Amino acid sequence: MDRTPTRLRRLIRSLTAWWLLLTTGLWLLGRATDQSASPTACAASAAFLLAVGEAGDWLRRRWHHFRTTRKMGRL
Repeated sequence: MDRTPTRLRRLIRSLTAWWLLLTTGLWLLGRATDQSASPTACAASAAFLLAVGEAGDWLRRRWHHFRTTRKMGRL
């Protein structure tokens, strides 16, 4: 995958935006259910969820690539 500086900046901005959205969502959900956690704890949980999601997406893309190249080899 080509990692040009522009592409890398776009990836960092996207991940940061998702992390902030998840952090805010977790914090608000905790406040709404009277089980509020500190913003730091919400940020750590959001980072974990983001890492798991990105790893899952990476595995999905790799599996798709593996399956499509294997099918092409059989034809």
